[in-house]
Amino acid sequence: MSGGPLALAVDLGGTAMKGAVVSEAGAVVAELTRPTPTADILGALVTLLRDLRDVAPDEVVGAGVATPGILDEERGIVHYASNLDWRDVPLLDILQSQLRLPVAVGHDVRAAGLAERRLGAARGFDDFVLIPIGTGVAAALVTAGGTITGATGAAGEFGHIPVIPGGEPCTCGQRGCLEVYMSGAGVARRYAEAGGEPLSARTIVSRLGSDPLADRIWDEAVTVLAQGLVTMTLMLDPGVIVLGGGVSQAGDAMFGPLERKVRDGLAWRAAPAIVQSALGGDAGRTGAGLLAFGAAR
Repeated sequence: MSGGPLALAVDLGGTAMKGAVVSEAGAVVAELTRPTPTADILGALVTLLRDLRDVAPDEVVGAGVATPGILDEERGIVHYASNLDWRDVPLLDILQSQLRLPVAVGHDVRAAGLAERRLGAARGFDDFVLIPIGTGVAAALVTAGGTITGATGAAGEFGHIPVIPGGEPCTCGQRGCLEVYMSGAGVARRYAEAGGEPLSARTIVSRLGSDPLADRIWDEAVTVLAQGLVTMTLMLDPGVIVLGGGVSQAGDAMFGPLERKVRDGLAWRAAPAIVQSALGGDAGRTGAGLLAFGAAR
């Protein structure tokens, strides 16, 4: 079909499974998205991959799945994924036995970081961070060309760094976590709790300059994010910080004040560039495809 090898790629989320048949250059040959069921997620995932494979059965050389949660990427075991209700699922073994293909399993945010480095906003950088800001917040941490996974596979929980001592409670059990203040869910919740209408973060941002409450909640969110990025910069010294996710689409309302606050927080060194993701919501799926080609090789 394409004249070259293809891979199956799926970004597995709590609400949707975003699948595609992709080339090694990241071109999408076919795509198929289905809702993530509440029961038998594994069965639905295998069915999606098989349906994608039918598009070009002779050209597909491997499959990649990007999944949320805490996982052992080498063995492909998802130790815990709350929004999938998974504990110690041997995802790699299951998929390989069902598909009879080389398979790779990766963390969704770290896969997105791989995609941004190869094909997106972090091209040319061996040291960078990718921070998707959506309902929650996480990070892919890349230093000296290698992705930091941590001792338990849980590295990158940027949304749960405590930035406000004794601050508002987080669903994780801590208080003052960054994503309590700067996330799609956090901005919407804090605006409503402060007396505003129940609105999405996108709508709240659209009211900036005409709604003092929106101005205050958003400024607090950007301030907290800047504090986290200052700490990240001093710890990891990234060449570039890439922001993804729906909240990053706030544009100048996000990047202008955020860059100023990060510069102000770094007294003795220059701030790294802060840029928007080039791949957007497709980064995780694109990364899954790159992992698939790696497994095939």
